Amino acid sequence: MIDLFTFSTPNGRKVSILLEEVQLPYTVHRIDITKGEQFTPEYVAINPNSKIPAIIDRETDITVFESGAILIYLAEKAGCFLPINQRDRFRVLEWLMFQVGSVGPMFGQLNHFKRYAPEPIPYAIERYERETLRLYGVLNQQLAEQEYICGEYSIADIALFPWVAAYPFQGLTLDNHPHLKHWFERVQARPAVKRGMQVP
Repeated sequence: MIDLFTFSTPNGRKVSILLEEVQLPYTVHRIDITKGEQFTPEYVAINPNSKIPAIIDRETDITVFESGAILIYLAEKAGCFLPINQRDRFRVLEWLMFQVGSVGPMFGQLNHFKRYAPEPIPYAIERYERETLRLYGVLNQQLAEQEYICGEYSIADIALFPWVAAYPFQGLTLDNHPHLKHWFERVQARPAVKRGMQVP
């Protein structure tokens, strides 16, 4: 049994999507980051960085925080969505790191400055929107000749999907990136993705 500590953010949804895909049994513990629940001593003992998500695997007594690390752990545990072949494995891992190091931070900053900042800062909005659109272009090019990010559906797709799914929230469109749009529609149609996006 996996204990999942999460909230309704793209990073949280990455993990619930994968858990639904691999059909590992899990229990959801909602950590309301709008109320500061991530800073309680009990949760800091699980994730010293006070972020969601985190998991505890009760079968192995292993705790994992950071969403990218969690995806790797669960994919290895389930034996799917992360290739064993070294060339293919690192192709998936590099696109997972692309999400963790580029897509998440840039899309997240755009979300913040467009939707949550106390007052609009045009420079910040323009900067992060421009970078978000550039990253759309990178993904669009990668998907020009294949259905999924690394050819076959993997944790790279799972990591990227909830972030791309935020485009209406950001006031953007995928219409100018047709390969990315078709990928989004393919992934969105998966039953496990639909279920995972509803957690918690």
